[in-house]
Amino acid sequence: MRRGIMKTVKKKVLVSGCYDLMHAGHVAFFKEASSYGDLYVGIGSDATVRDLKGREPVNSEQERLFMVQSVRYVKEAWINSGSGFLDFEADMRELRPDILIVNEEGSSQAKIAICTELDIDYIVLNRVPEPGLPARSSTAIRNSSACLLPYRLDLAGTWIDQPYVSKYASGWAITISLEPIVEYNERSGMSTSTRNVARKYWPHQLPIGHPEKAARMLFHFENGPGKDVISGAQDAIGICMPGLNRHFYEGEYWPARIESCNDESVLSWLEDHLYMVTLWPREPGLDLLGTAKIDPQGARLLSEAADGCWEAILARDLDAFGKHYLDSFHAQTRMFPAMVSADIQEVIDQYSDRALAWKLSGAGGGGYLALVADEPVKGAMKLKIRRKTSV
Repeated sequence: MRRGIMKTVKKKVLVSGCYDLMHAGHVAFFKEASSYGDLYVGIGSDATVRDLKGREPVNSEQERLFMVQSVRYVKEAWINSGSGFLDFEADMRELRPDILIVNEEGSSQAKIAICTELDIDYIVLNRVPEPGLPARSSTAIRNSSACLLPYRLDLAGTWIDQPYVSKYASGWAITISLEPIVEYNERSGMSTSTRNVARKYWPHQLPIGHPEKAARMLFHFENGPGKDVISGAQDAIGICMPGLNRHFYEGEYWPARIESCNDESVLSWLEDHLYMVTLWPREPGLDLLGTAKIDPQGARLLSEAADGCWEAILARDLDAFGKHYLDSFHAQTRMFPAMVSADIQEVIDQYSDRALAWKLSGAGGGGYLALVADEPVKGAMKLKIRRKTSV
């Protein structure tokens, strides 16, 4: 009697990304993802690149599709039918894969929620280059010949740089300048709008010279005559001034004084304890001022929290840093409750047992959830603080 042959059905694996500037790191990622089953790749459209990155794609969507389809580890690829951060959602619902795979940079609670709803396994892979090859990323390749401008992350005192807050209580804002190892999303609280203004004047890198002078120039570039809404000075300072900085506001747009820390032990300590989780870009037209409650008590709480953060960071006291970091966030959201939607609060709740403290990047809601933790947070990104150069 002839025996039948059992055919193993491979699992369907989905990955999604823009895959602009294809490189060996992408291929290594596809190779590892394909070890879990048949690999399907959703590619962000040109419109999605513009929306999330605030720039034109280097290669068109059809060029990128051709390149991805040509990789032998890929079973099938397409241009995602949606737009924005979850542009692959409709395609995933149609494909019904068994597994969604992302890297640390692309991991988010929004993706986890969809996978939970559809009973899809969710796997986060580390960036591991093919043996014998150097690590690669699209951002690093793009920056090797293009824009090296930093980003900015605020650690405490957000909103104190606006006179309608600091008039109630003067205080410090604390920022760190970040190397562009990740191309952070637009409308994410990473000073991308200020950075885009800087690119008009300094397309590739900051000018050589005094960083505070560059920050003043950038602040005036962005807030020219006739502008109705003045962007806070902490954006320009955070981009232009390396390391860790605090700037003191007392009812004016530009700070009365600036203090800097470029101590390597402090900066390395911060890098070891700060992590970022991708949320989603700030909603267009989000009105934070409509429900704002700005008063002396709120401004004082914001100022006190920033004082505590600075002292804790310099002392490298993690518990104190976490406490005051969270105090700063609560002071912000007390004054501007619209910063935290129900969706954002849900993400915070999911990380509250894995982190000592948390806050949103920037002041507008959405973007990234910035965590203080005593050990690495699975699925979260690390960051790289820009050091002071010898120039």
